[in-house]
Amino acid sequence: MDTIKKKDIRALTKEQLREFFVANGDKAFRGNQVYEWLWQKGAHSFEEMTNVSKETRDMLENNFVINHIKVDVMQRSNDGTIKNAVRLHDDLVVESVLIPTKTRSTACVSSQVGCSLDCKFCATSRLKRMRNLNPDEIYDQVVAIDNESRLYFNRPLSNIVFMGMGEPLMNYNNVLKAIDKITSPEGLGMSPKRIVVSTSGVPKMIRKMADDEVKFKLAVSLHSAIDEIRTSIMPFNANFTLTDLRQSLQYWYAKTKSRITYEYVIWKGINDSQKDVDALVDFCKFAPSKVNLIEYNPIDDGEFQQASNAAIDMYVNTLEQHNIAVTVRRSRGKDIDAACGQLANKA
Repeated sequence: MDTIKKKDIRALTKEQLREFFVANGDKAFRGNQVYEWLWQKGAHSFEEMTNVSKETRDMLENNFVINHIKVDVMQRSNDGTIKNAVRLHDDLVVESVLIPTKTRSTACVSSQVGCSLDCKFCATSRLKRMRNLNPDEIYDQVVAIDNESRLYFNRPLSNIVFMGMGEPLMNYNNVLKAIDKITSPEGLGMSPKRIVVSTSGVPKMIRKMADDEVKFKLAVSLHSAIDEIRTSIMPFNANFTLTDLRQSLQYWYAKTKSRITYEYVIWKGINDSQKDVDALVDFCKFAPSKVNLIEYNPIDDGEFQQASNAAIDMYVNTLEQHNIAVTVRRSRGKDIDAACGQLANKA
């Protein structure tokens, strides 16, 4: 027989695994056992599957591979943040981050190697998009961070944000499959309400999420509610304009009744004037929303600089006057380049 390329076993559904065993003269329930090892128990090899016979493990070894990620380098920040450089089966590398607070542990995970979009203030966007991550590669990042949270902070992971490398909505099907596994009792059993998918704003896919009745939360990387300014810092905005984005978000809210979070960085001389905050207030009015003002983390070239405290205060005061919830997020993990927008900076 010609040597055939072994199939990634985690690309199979439980049903397909059951069928494989029946076709090979074994019992269907063997598929359930193997599926549990792959997802709930996070087995890295067939050898670990101790309740499965040696013959069966050999048969699996001959037919399949487990394309498991490896945490190549783990860095710990002096504020407790942990950054993982994650090596994939084809030797490409992505990064994911564990952000601990007193009461919660949040995983910030990647969805693409590189990024499909071109935001000028983000280090990841300088890497061309090499490929989308598979559902199991996204899932494995979460498992690795859950293990680190238990080890270093004595508690399981509580929240997940898709704010690492890549645009999640440009890898929509795989992100959804990963979230299905993460929230399934046969996977990690996490609540979808503890998961936030952050997008730079792909209107067609925001509508699709609404139609698919997803249960996780939505965050939008906005950074300006004025088209010319947004296009100057996020060039793809020329194709996905603010009008299109707003209409898709109106559709999302009408379908889901789920509050929208806007991620927003204020930069000196770019979006730090009263007209910028007025435009943001106007943009937010159509649905209940919350604005997270995020501290900027430089990526070396000086074009983008953190706005003054006075500008941040002006934003906070104006938003509060209009009854829009606002939070100022201080960055974590800056000393290890693990903060927002810095992933891949030194890679």
